[in-house]
Amino acid sequence: MLEEFRRFLAEKKSVHEKAIPWYLRWVSSCFEFYNLDYAETLSDKQNQDFFVQFARNHEDWQVRQAKEALRLFKYFQGTVSIDNTKKQSEPEWKALEDNTSNLLRLKHRAQNTEKTYLTWLRSFAIYLGSKSPEQVTSDDIQQYLSYLAVERKVATSTQNQALNALVFVYRQVLNKELGEHELDAVRANYKRRLPIVLTRNEIQSIFAQLSGTCKTMAMLIYGCGIRLQECLNLRIKDVDCERGMLIVRAGKGDKDRRTVLPEMLKQAITEQISQAKTLHELDRKNVVAGVCLPDALTRKYPNANKEWAWFWLFPSRSLSVDPRTNIARRHHAHPATLQKAFKSAVESADIAKQASIHTLRHSFATHLLENGYDIRTIQELLGHNSLQTTMIYTHVAGKNILGVKSPLDQ
Repeated sequence: MLEEFRRFLAEKKSVHEKAIPWYLRWVSSCFEFYNLDYAETLSDKQNQDFFVQFARNHEDWQVRQAKEALRLFKYFQGTVSIDNTKKQSEPEWKALEDNTSNLLRLKHRAQNTEKTYLTWLRSFAIYLGSKSPEQVTSDDIQQYLSYLAVERKVATSTQNQALNALVFVYRQVLNKELGEHELDAVRANYKRRLPIVLTRNEIQSIFAQLSGTCKTMAMLIYGCGIRLQECLNLRIKDVDCERGMLIVRAGKGDKDRRTVLPEMLKQAITEQISQAKTLHELDRKNVVAGVCLPDALTRKYPNANKEWAWFWLFPSRSLSVDPRTNIARRHHAHPATLQKAFKSAVESADIAKQASIHTLRHSFATHLLENGYDIRTIQELLGHNSLQTTMIYTHVAGKNILGVKSPLDQ
């Protein structure tokens, strides 16, 4: 069986060729330690006890490598083929989806979170084949996470997203407990990717290709350093032109924050507010249902969704049916509208970078850093929880916060 495991490691290319003999050695050591057959499954207790002994006589890197070897071997033992045929337990999985949606809404989770969790739940159901939700164990989740890393070679963030979704369903919806060591899956390889950053000239070239509301939104995202969804979620009351400030409500992590509103954008924002006012008055005249409000504000303030202050800064031109309430109302502009316009503008400006709307946010942070602003200030403006997240921009700035330049440029 070890020879089959060797071929498995070589085929999946999940381990460097030179490291494969070490992986086989660690697996062999563990199973010989317990005098187990390779077809037998190692219990969590056995795994923990083995590494207590192993760590006494081996270096830290060997311990880490051995743990990874045993994770991969466990996945190899339980490898299953993915069956995309219709599941016998389809009704049970559909009921689980409905229960998950209902609980996420009760907890006031974002609609994007709901979509993401349900997508992972459906993928997990396909992976399990005919197994019903009630038969799901922590081992199934562990195997699935390992499958994502080994077979699909997903990024670390993608695997973590799947983990969060399935842990929520397992604990909150199925009401099952997960032990501390029950999800020791093969981890996806972390690869640090430097953000793409546009120069100031490139940004101006792109803006020159945009017009109307799309141009205003793109300039606001770059000028304030906000995310696309944060821009779309802006309400009239969140804009303070006099103080030059923008309030981002319930951003990533459900946090509020303040950021700067560029002076040169105030005229464009004033015009945008005027256009939004026209649509608001039209909706009130036609007795259209008010805009959707965050969390439970609709129950607390039943008429607030019709007030001007709560209206979208960038409303959609047409009405649409709210998927959660089935009520026709005016939503904010669709993200695809700006995404398509921006992609077209990048191509028209003949910029050879894989730039997206989010690149404007990266550029905002990098340009502030290059202008000498301290990293803590930039962290607050971006709304990052961790300073480490913001520090990535020090690797792409033209000069770092100390003002260091290459000697070649001097």
